Amino acid sequence: MDDLSRTTEQAAPPKMAQAYIEELVKKARGAAGRLAILSTAVKDQALLAMAEGLEAKSDDILAANELDLDAVSKGKEQTALVDRLRLTTERIAEMAAGIREIVRLPDPLGEAPRMWRRPNGMQVGRVRVPIGVIGIIYESRPNVTADSAALCLKSGNACVLRGGSEAIHSNSAIAAILSEAAEKAGVPAGAISFVERTDREVALALLKQDRYVDLMIPRGGESLMRTVTEESTIPVIKHDKGVCHIYVDADADPTMAERICLNAKVQRPSTCNAMETLLVHQTIARAFLPSLVQKLVEAKVEVRGCPRTCQVSPEAKQAAEADYGTEFLALILAVKVVKNMEEAMEHIATYGSRHTEAIVTNDYGRALRFLREVDASAVLVNASTRLNDGYQFGLGAEIGISTTRIHARGPMGLEELTCSKFIVLGSGQIRE
Repeated sequence: MDDLSRTTEQAAPPKMAQAYIEELVKKARGAAGRLAILSTAVKDQALLAMAEGLEAKSDDILAANELDLDAVSKGKEQTALVDRLRLTTERIAEMAAGIREIVRLPDPLGEAPRMWRRPNGMQVGRVRVPIGVIGIIYESRPNVTADSAALCLKSGNACVLRGGSEAIHSNSAIAAILSEAAEKAGVPAGAISFVERTDREVALALLKQDRYVDLMIPRGGESLMRTVTEESTIPVIKHDKGVCHIYVDADADPTMAERICLNAKVQRPSTCNAMETLLVHQTIARAFLPSLVQKLVEAKVEVRGCPRTCQVSPEAKQAAEADYGTEFLALILAVKVVKNMEEAMEHIATYGSRHTEAIVTNDYGRALRFLREVDASAVLVNASTRLNDGYQFGLGAEIGISTTRIHARGPMGLEELTCSKFIVLGSGQIRE
């Protein structure tokens, strides 16, 4: 759901929206300088308090989440949205666990990978520093509020969070708990800022705050991405849609391939790293597809296949051209039988979103070629696309999966939320 591309009934006059946002980002900018030099011990203590706060007040969060769920249509077309929006006691526990995982990670700030000495005797190096103030505009998922706040805090960045109107009650409750716990632990007020208003004018005003905000990260659908990139005067790192493929090669282990494909489609289909298109080598299609399609259908997946797929698997429906390249975010899968790996890679290049791509094969050479030639934020061999995730990669929680090439690509963890500055150690050197 994207409420940046439309005007809401409660839209604030531009001047009021500007004043509201300016007050918020100025406070965040003021907090950023103090947060950047906060000790690791204080930050970790604040993170632990934040995790405890989520668990202690889980009933309040669930009550707020019910208000959001009640406001969303329960129609079939909203199934993916409801799944992304819904919170449970288990999901809140996962949010808290993700924050505790960040505590266990090393503080990236102050790292100096190497120093080098110049002929004049001075030493030159780089050191990791926070980006500053990070604005995050996102849709549906309330867990993004907790993940983003925790990652920004540990990496020394102040954050300004703007969730979608569909999750306003959930996000507000989570943000209030997190900011209160952090401030009590010694984090400066304003380090975790939440935009309480959902009208379009306020969001657009945020995108113009390049004087106070250093980076903008949008997470959501194509319309949101387009609006943010067109309207923002702040540098943007996009976390775009995931049209993810798995290619099952001619000599793939069929048991492993079936397990990977089922996990990638069924485990949680509403996520951006779920498989949306399956490509199968023609020499194994007749032996491999019938069993897999039957199991997918048993898991309530609607399989939309090419003519060859439908021929060997009667349960599959005829796919339309538009199905290839669609991010379904639901129990729908497009399937195509291909002649060889070259055709599979051409299909991925044409229809993929450069998010996550995978090959299942026992051929070492083809695996290496797929890794080398396929363009995506993550390319996997013999593994589910669902594993392209900050937590699964050992980064702790993630702020999202960047599909941008500049600065950061793939899951954005702590290091990706820092930049570097040069440091020079001299002993009186001057330029001759």
